Amino acid sequence: MSKAFTKESDGDEDEDLPDDAPALPAGTKNYMTPAGFEALRQEFRDLLHVERPKIVEVVSWAAGNGDRSENGDYLYGKKKLREIDRRVRFLSKRLEIAEVVDPKQRTNFDQIFFGATVTYAREDDTEHTITIVGIDEADVDRGQVSWISPIARALLKARVGDSVEIRTPSGRETIEVIDIGYEGAGG
Repeated sequence: MSKAFTKESDGDEDEDLPDDAPALPAGTKNYMTPAGFEALRQEFRDLLHVERPKIVEVVSWAAGNGDRSENGDYLYGKKKLREIDRRVRFLSKRLEIAEVVDPKQRTNFDQIFFGATVTYAREDDTEHTITIVGIDEADVDRGQVSWISPIARALLKARVGDSVEIRTPSGRETIEVIDIGYEGAGG
């Protein structure tokens, strides 16, 4: 049978994969810090204007080399192109619905809100510092937690000296707010 009548597989089986988006609760806004917004926007630009054109060039070159079914450059390039396109769609959606909140614009520095850096003490007297950021900016290794995380939600609107109860995998725990700061702000 002629190849013209057979479906050429480019490994499209992952076409229906969802965008790698952490879910936002229904009806909430996509709050982001200015730095987080700029980082996503820069990633979007790099993918769209640098990475994608490079891969398109490789795929075009590889397609011109004949049989695509055994052409590693072509198959890998198509797969990489799908990954980039999926990430570009995700970033486009997230940037479109982003609501940038600049912690420097706060006027009330004695209460915990979005963008606050909070130091708290646990019941075992260990101290931890976290910064409350947008869902797309969260990085636990750097002490950045999403504003929708259980700890951030428990801490919101608390003040220095307040005790707040949080749920942990081992049960409920009470933590005490020791310090509140807003990067670049006078608080």
